[in-house]
Amino acid sequence: MKKNILSFSLLLFICVKTFADEGMWLPQLLQALNEKEMKRMGLKINAADIYSISKSSLKDAIVSFGGFCTAEVISDQGLLLTNHHCGFDAIQNHSSVENNLIQKGFWAYQKEQELQNQGLFATFIERIEDVTKEITNNVTPSMTEKERQSQVDKNINQLKKDFKKENFEDILIRPFFDGNKYYLFVTKTYRDIRLVGAPPASIGNFGKDTDNWMWPRHTGDFSMFRIYADKNNNPAAFSADNVPYKPKRSLKISLDGLKEGDFTMVFGFPGRTNEYLTAAAVKQVMTVNDPAKIAIRAKALEVLNGFMRKDEKIKIQYAAKYAGIENAYKKWQGEVLGLHSTNAVQKKLSYEASFMQRVNANPVWKNSYGNLLANLSVAYKGIEPYSYARDYYNEITPRIELMGIAADMNSLVTAFIKDSSSYANRKEEVLAKLEETFKEYDASVDKKMFETLLELYVTKQQAVYISPMLQQSLNRQQQSYSAIASDVFGNTAFASLEKIKTILNQTPQEAVNAIKLDIAGNLYTDIFTSFATNVSPKLNEMQATINQLQRKYMQAQLDVFKEKNFYPDANSTLRVTYGNVKGYRARDAVSYDFYTYMDGIMEKYKPGDYEFDVPQKLIDLYNKKDFGQYAVNGRQPVCFIASNHTTGGNSGSPALDAYGNLVGLNFDRVWEGTMSDINYDASICRNIMVDIRYVLFIIDKYAEAKNLIAELQLVHPKKTVKKS
Repeated sequence: MKKNILSFSLLLFICVKTFADEGMWLPQLLQALNEKEMKRMGLKINAADIYSISKSSLKDAIVSFGGFCTAEVISDQGLLLTNHHCGFDAIQNHSSVENNLIQKGFWAYQKEQELQNQGLFATFIERIEDVTKEITNNVTPSMTEKERQSQVDKNINQLKKDFKKENFEDILIRPFFDGNKYYLFVTKTYRDIRLVGAPPASIGNFGKDTDNWMWPRHTGDFSMFRIYADKNNNPAAFSADNVPYKPKRSLKISLDGLKEGDFTMVFGFPGRTNEYLTAAAVKQVMTVNDPAKIAIRAKALEVLNGFMRKDEKIKIQYAAKYAGIENAYKKWQGEVLGLHSTNAVQKKLSYEASFMQRVNANPVWKNSYGNLLANLSVAYKGIEPYSYARDYYNEITPRIELMGIAADMNSLVTAFIKDSSSYANRKEEVLAKLEETFKEYDASVDKKMFETLLELYVTKQQAVYISPMLQQSLNRQQQSYSAIASDVFGNTAFASLEKIKTILNQTPQEAVNAIKLDIAGNLYTDIFTSFATNVSPKLNEMQATINQLQRKYMQAQLDVFKEKNFYPDANSTLRVTYGNVKGYRARDAVSYDFYTYMDGIMEKYKPGDYEFDVPQKLIDLYNKKDFGQYAVNGRQPVCFIASNHTTGGNSGSPALDAYGNLVGLNFDRVWEGTMSDINYDASICRNIMVDIRYVLFIIDKYAEAKNLIAELQLVHPKKTVKKS
């Protein structure tokens, strides 16, 4: 009996323990939840040095970059550092065949040379407050999910009206722990963000698709921007009168590097994780949803690759799109691999067994939570065919750009029905949007994408979810997707900006009539209607049930496992994650070290290759060993890994040492550990960072941008500690 109790206790400890490396923690709670553990792991500063509203702290140097990445302030003149892939769209927008900044890079040696980027912004967090009580006021357990959300939205709107803030501040309110908690973020957003520097893609994206999500890595994944403000240092629209932003805090940069076991933390805006899903949910992701999305993106990449390798113009036009498609494609592959290799479903089942044992031993919990897991399992089984159809719709329609164009054009019909002013306003919006779309559009590429992906749409789904119009067209065209593509692209006006402008230059009534008759517009409408009729209603109904059950399950975990510190799932809000520099064992007989050097770049180098070519100047610097002060024992560090728990949105986040100095730039995760969004496993989950000394080497020695180096505050914290 004692042996059984001991075995269960050990199992329980294993199941509920939060690994020291795991977690995306709210910075305002570090002092209460994490500071002691962080110091045990090596942190040398206090939690108040990381987050404070009464004094300057590290959080004042961290920004949400464009809402999709993180960046950090690294000088007292508002200089920002982020990833090359985070700045890629801006770099691409300034590129042409004649002046290809993707290929040759860009450096502003004077501030007057810095380039404006319309729509790009940087958001600071001023302070964070717990507003759970206010947001859940008048919310009751008997409410339906729709009623509950309506009350929450009402409370949020009221709080935003009542909350005191400065005119240049904004309010962001987000749910945490599946809606069991709510926090308010006071933000300050700057919208004059200018491109300052970027290495050529042969450095900033060295290894491209082959190395993406992989370790060892040798990528100088960085770019530089600058925040501009008005004369009072407040946010302002782009103006020649704006001046470089004066930050509350800029990061010091350590030249000392790291060794195995050193403490690191990553401070940024992770996008989305789902760490508290049930075994049933994880199994569905692993066996149904991810495989479906992988199959679709594989075909899309095949189409783009065929064109981009033959045509330089198309290569530039579709570079960002290709990178976006490939990034998630490879991530999902690694996620499936990692979920299998770490027995994720079995781990969840073991955790759930521990949960149920405690629940059944407590009458109150048994009454409230006894059927939760069973009900969630039934709900996931019920939603499976609809979530599969959703993934096909969501993956295929955005990849076929003609469908997006058709959606924009069809929106004019809706606006016209409303009133003439709505039509006029919407017309201007659509024209502006399509002007941008067609800068990076090629009808021949899109036609092939249409032909390829619609075949998947038809052949890999149940007939009930497929557009009747498309099925009828297939019957008329003897099941030839090529013939349908030729018919649609040969007869639509929507694949040409000039033809679209001709339509919109007519009277509103004439334009609307032409839009209604367009073959592409009609096909998009039928595909959309099929999804909206046969998938969305049931999907939304079942998702609401799952959301309600998951929120209750999350609260149940908080109640049942009191001894565990829970961190909320990522939701694009400011977080701190921490760990140690360490290698990992990827699989049988394959183990990885934690640092890479420029030697590895030369080993991978393939002259003229799309992925592994490098500039001659970089080769010359390597051969001369001209690394300046950035080398270690005659070798130039490039990248390193650690056990920080990161995800999408953490791209561009600063990797900080024990003293809060910048030592690297987070840009990726190892392939075997990409399942960390669902199932963090300390044995193989590692984040990948470019060493800040490689960034400085490229700026200083390769670009010779001494003006930028002069702005930075370079320090030697380890040498300082030894002297003291």
